Amino acid sequence: MKHIVSVSLGSSTRDHRVEVNFFNEKFIIERIGMDGDYNKFINTLKMLDGKVDAIGMGGINLFLPVRNHTYKIRSAKPLVKAVTKTPVADGSCLRRTLEPHAALTINQKGIVDFHGKKVMITCAVDRYSLSEALVSLGCSIICADLIFVLGIPLVIKSLNTLNRVARMFAPIITKLPFDMLYPTGHREEKVEDPYKFARFYHDADIIAGDFNYIKRYMPDNLKNKIVITNTVTKENIEELQSRGVSILVTTTPEFEGRSFGTNVIEALIVAILGKPAEKITNEEYISICTKLGFEPRVIMF
Repeated sequence: MKHIVSVSLGSSTRDHRVEVNFFNEKFIIERIGMDGDYNKFINTLKMLDGKVDAIGMGGINLFLPVRNHTYKIRSAKPLVKAVTKTPVADGSCLRRTLEPHAALTINQKGIVDFHGKKVMITCAVDRYSLSEALVSLGCSIICADLIFVLGIPLVIKSLNTLNRVARMFAPIITKLPFDMLYPTGHREEKVEDPYKFARFYHDADIIAGDFNYIKRYMPDNLKNKIVITNTVTKENIEELQSRGVSILVTTTPEFEGRSFGTNVIEALIVAILGKPAEKITNEEYISICTKLGFEPRVIMF
């Protein structure tokens, strides 16, 4: 039996635990939220270290890989140091492979025709590979990083411009406390202001990115929008349906009504293959996901 635990800075109301079988072996996969408490997060990591097969870190990134440069998140360093025995995954390695693969898959299957669609990506530096894939499929993109990370009502309309902005600001932003950049704890349970940036949602055909960012300023009306994200609960799905979303795509599979974050799936793959996330090639990630039967989940409302 293998045990995978995702420790998240997010809310404990989103916790989930499943028991599944892969390759004739039992796996316990669970997510436990720390409600934004860094000390509790570190203590939990220390408690799990050496006792489980892989640890996922949710609600926080260890790195931001943008094109040819990787920026380290300073506030994540103490969390990394808390684990010395068990392999750790934050989802960034899998994300750069799985998310573009998901976009290409649903395009090839005719589920979504991306050509000519306008996509708002809530944080393109966090979803850089997905952004590149959407551009390659004929989308025009709106990178809303400044809105969702800093609350500044400005958008970036190309990846080249995003790269220039990232080189200027990432060295500063990555030194800020992570809860200034991302809704952690119980902040992820609510819409902060449905009117403040509603026009950016309304102007897009597709809204893509981390669900907690999508929800942060989500307006009441999302009629006929397509949402591409990963971590959603049953309640999140009902929220999107009530707002009129037409198609929901999650890049990670469903486990008993909930799609886990990429950090969980990456930790699962690390436990199966027995090597660090950064040592696993893109081809290996796709191969193991195929063998596990992992496909993008598509819900049409």
